[in-house]
Amino acid sequence: MNQLLQSTGSAITGPPLEETAFKRIASIAHMEAGLAIAPGKAAMVRTRLARRLRALKLDSYDAYCELVASDAGSVERREMISALTTNVSHFFREDHHFDRMKSEVLPDLLDKAKNGGRVRIWSAGCSNGQEPYSIAMTILEMANLPETADLRILATDIDPKVISFARQGIYDQRMMAGLPADMRDKYFSHSASGPGQWAVSDALKKLVVFRELNLLQKWPMRGSFDVILCRNVVIYFDADTQTRLWHSFSNAMHPDSWLFLGHSERVSDCCMHLFSNRGVTAYQRTDGLRSPIASSNAHS
Repeated sequence: MNQLLQSTGSAITGPPLEETAFKRIASIAHMEAGLAIAPGKAAMVRTRLARRLRALKLDSYDAYCELVASDAGSVERREMISALTTNVSHFFREDHHFDRMKSEVLPDLLDKAKNGGRVRIWSAGCSNGQEPYSIAMTILEMANLPETADLRILATDIDPKVISFARQGIYDQRMMAGLPADMRDKYFSHSASGPGQWAVSDALKKLVVFRELNLLQKWPMRGSFDVILCRNVVIYFDADTQTRLWHSFSNAMHPDSWLFLGHSERVSDCCMHLFSNRGVTAYQRTDGLRSPIASSNAHS
């Protein structure tokens, strides 16, 4: 759920961002992470990256471009993507998806897990972790799984900082807003890290595996997924990148597996033969179809 920065609300500081440097940064961000940065975002890019220039003691965006474009700039490219995106999430966001999971998706999958089957759910673009932990709470509310159940939630994000935060699983009172008190008290405890801090329970952590992953690079996962949630991510990709991603998701799914998107996202018309529309931003993979596109991703 990493999203392109929409507004900074702060004054621009640091050196000017010339058009050539802006275009170069936008091109690198697109190649690195698929971000489609419109020309009108130059002021916001300048504001967001000013902190990186100060940290690196660079006096121009041209010098910054030279760094991130170089072989030695791989670490800073990750910092740049992190700086250009912001993380917007909360527990049980777009609750209609969780209602559908409870009524149509999870009952059969939980029976499968209870009977020794393998169940895999992917939160792609998990941001600070509220989405995968919400899925885990939904599962535990619905079923008492045996210790041997082979059910896991893979939670990935391009930003290593939010993955570290989510893995730690400690949220302040603001980030807990909207979570019912009974579920908060059941699945969280007061954290020793400070007042108003809540720690995720071991029961939730057991179900979720966090990994850093760039959706545009080779996927290391083996096996197929029963459910994929990629919400409020692909809206920031251009059309060609979205098309490749729909094919990649299709290749990573079982027949009849579910795909959930964000409220402003839709599967491209050119790829609707891969999916059946099952409601508001809810899709199922079309039975029997596998896509020849994006075969570089590893799903075996």
